[in-house]
Amino acid sequence: MTTDALHATIAASPQAIIFDFDGLLVDTEWAIYQSWARVYEREGHTLPLDLFNSCLGSGYTHWNPGEHLEKLTGKTYDWPAIDDLRQTEIVRDLEHEGLLPGALELLDHCAACGIPLAVASSSSRRWVGGWLEKLGIIHRFRGIFCRTDGYAVKPAPDLFLAALQCLGTPANRTLVLEDSRNGTLAAREAGIPCVVIPNRVTRHADLSPATARTDSLHSVHRRLAELS
Repeated sequence: MTTDALHATIAASPQAIIFDFDGLLVDTEWAIYQSWARVYEREGHTLPLDLFNSCLGSGYTHWNPGEHLEKLTGKTYDWPAIDDLRQTEIVRDLEHEGLLPGALELLDHCAACGIPLAVASSSSRRWVGGWLEKLGIIHRFRGIFCRTDGYAVKPAPDLFLAALQCLGTPANRTLVLEDSRNGTLAAREAGIPCVVIPNRVTRHADLSPATARTDSLHSVHRRLAELS
């Protein structure tokens, strides 16, 4: 996927934009991955990034690292206790985390141009909403759609279709911004053009279902600004 693909995708879109959350607006996925990697290490195993990518964007519905570890070791684990410890570690590691580069500039540009926004995430509303509140940007989004609202997770298109209905724009004039393979598959199934911005967890994943690929939200902002 080339710069031309990015330019063509954005030029053909967007009357509205749908954002993923984890790994796109905030670099949460590295801390989550590290928390699982430590669990595996304590049991004498490694957790390859390409394998962990199987669950990104799907909320462990399609591949569960805990179930996989049990198959590797033949053991059962006290997952509530382990997950409590992982959550403590994740919160610690993300204590000073902010928006990823280019995110605030893009949000500001969309506000100035009257481009409505939504968030569609396979994470819980408590997690996503809590972060958006903490970062002071929750008011930027017309709608927030999460797994715990009752939608099927990605790669099913349901979250994106709900966001699309909220925004009231045609699929081909809306833009999805994603970072994971499951997210790009969901956008394709929903019929919405998708620009994927990989992060350090997803950069080696197969992201070919996306319409275009770029290295940061800065690139999306610059291209939108050129078209304004």
